[in-house]
Amino acid sequence: MSVKAKKHLGQHFLTDETIAEKIADTLSFKGYKHVLEIGPGMGVLTKYLLKKNSITHVIEIDTESVAYLKNNYLNLADRVIEQDFLKYDLTTVFKDEPFAIIGNFPYNISTQIVFKTLEMRNQIPEFSGMFQKEVAQRICSKEGSKVYGILSVLTQAFYKADYLFTVPPTVFNPPPKVDSGVLILKRKENFKLPCSEKLFFKVVKQAFQQRRKTLRNSLKTFNLSDNLKANTIFDKRPEQLPVTAFIELTQLIETDETD
Repeated sequence: MSVKAKKHLGQHFLTDETIAEKIADTLSFKGYKHVLEIGPGMGVLTKYLLKKNSITHVIEIDTESVAYLKNNYLNLADRVIEQDFLKYDLTTVFKDEPFAIIGNFPYNISTQIVFKTLEMRNQIPEFSGMFQKEVAQRICSKEGSKVYGILSVLTQAFYKADYLFTVPPTVFNPPPKVDSGVLILKRKENFKLPCSEKLFFKVVKQAFQQRRKTLRNSLKTFNLSDNLKANTIFDKRPEQLPVTAFIELTQLIETDETD
């Protein structure tokens, strides 16, 4: 029995064993004992994770895949979570223990997977997996790049992001219409921001909503003092600012005193 890929779930099953093993090898398996694979499908990546010195859990929304995994990977059966990753409270399984995330992520929800990871960053020291190539590049891009944006800044504020390798459509069933890219996120040693994290998120999102404008124009809604707006940082456009400058900008806004 094999599982039929379902379009509405964004399923493209990886068929290349070498690439599956290569993805499993991207994690260090250090500093945590649990690994969560998102969307395992028929377990091509799962089988290599099960060989590692860690406890593998999988989360899968497709009932057909769940049945397949439970039948074919008996030692995994009680760690198959039949839930929607985006809606499920993972502390039910992991309590407050750290865990890594890995997967061949469904393209239609891949950015939401990253945002949920950022929310749970206290528990997720490592994250690796496969995205649509341009999304993977966006997450890892630096200032000055056309694709540098909200996702890049928010991710890199807490994680070191590295684009690892490109995967062609031919190794999937069915093949997607685009190339895929594998990346790794390793949480920074000091990942607490020296400013309000809520304000930081707000500043970054607001700045990139009008990415062609200077920060002086795009951040108007913050009602900044004339004194602060005179700072040369406001002459820049958001894609010119490295992550550290966004943190400094947030600190400036935090301490700004309007008359």
